[in-house]
Amino acid sequence: QVQLVESGGGSVQPGGSLRLSCAASGSIVTIKSMGWYRQGPGKQRDLVATITTGGRTNYAESVKGRFTISIENAKNTVYLQMNSLKPEDTAVYYCNADGVTTPYYYDMDYWGKGTLVTVSS
Repeated sequence: QVQLVESGGGSVQPGGSLRLSCAASGSIVTIKSMGWYRQGPGKQRDLVATITTGGRTNYAESVKGRFTISIENAKNTVYLQMNSLKPEDTAVYYCNADGVTTPYYYDMDYWGKGTLVTVSS
């Protein structure tokens, strides 16, 4: 079984910063990519950023230049550094691990339970 555990959410004023972490644990052989998605109040879940284990990144236009995603392959951990936060960044942030291979399954997709980020004055 594979589990993703997020941490680092919280409340911050506009212009502030937060750093999210997500660690994948379990019988993991390989992971193709990890990423962050978010779901704001009354909205669908949208892509924030993804990164392959090779380091290739992809960002939503709304966060380019403000957010930075990074990965620590040896720890199966992905980070999201969020700077210059805006009220519209308020959402539950979900971690995703894609293309996960375990001793029993190939190319699986896993999600964390989410961590709340609130940006408000």
